[in-house]
Amino acid sequence: MNIIVCVKQVPDTNEVKIDPKKGTLIREGVPSIINPDDMNALEGALSIKDKHDDTKVTVLSMGPPQAKTALREALAMGADEAILLSDRAFAGADTWATSITLAGAIKKIGDFDIIFCGRQAIDGDTAQVGPQIAEHLDIPQITYVEDLEIKDGKIKANRALEDGHFIIESQMPILLTAIKELNEPRYPSIKGIYKAHNDMEVKVWTVDDIVVDRGEIGLNGSPTQVKKSFTPATKGSGEMLEGSVKDTVRDLVVRLKERKIL
Repeated sequence: MNIIVCVKQVPDTNEVKIDPKKGTLIREGVPSIINPDDMNALEGALSIKDKHDDTKVTVLSMGPPQAKTALREALAMGADEAILLSDRAFAGADTWATSITLAGAIKKIGDFDIIFCGRQAIDGDTAQVGPQIAEHLDIPQITYVEDLEIKDGKIKANRALEDGHFIIESQMPILLTAIKELNEPRYPSIKGIYKAHNDMEVKVWTVDDIVVDRGEIGLNGSPTQVKKSFTPATKGSGEMLEGSVKDTVRDLVVRLKERKIL
């Protein structure tokens, strides 16, 4: 079985600040991490590998050269192969252009049974790239997967909804998007870390290594543009009420009446 996991290196959003003049993210000195939902996707693939012999897990990412760090972490966790799409031609891509680029790389990789993606990236929150990849490849997809099993060559997945869930069964090949409820990502082992940094290679592919329409990738192929990024102004500081439950409730009611909320 061949599994491809799409991951993204993102800034740790707890540390992100926005340049008030340029309206862009200040990335200097900000730590980067593997997108959390992508970690669940990777763990989903590795869990399948643990249960099924002859399973190969390939991790794929698009980003600048420093994204190799994220891919080496994935190798240390147990992935078998890592590929980084890195080229100035890919820069400035929105979700549409990104999905076209990733789909082109997946076609080059060739044979696959499952593509795993995280539900969404914390630096965009669009949840679009995974489903778009499936559409470009013309394969079925199951999103928001919180549980799954493989039986008789089929995927049976529990798809989470706000007010319940679906149980969906599908043939492979298929694309799945993972949510945090699917699993708890493992930690890399010492042996895995050593192997990832000394014995394994992160392959780097440029635009010349994949077959894509260059007018549909990067900034020129992106139909959506970010007009402005900014940090919302602080509306005011909060007030903490202390004391017994009875006293704090009474004080709260008084304050709400003073502001004509009650």
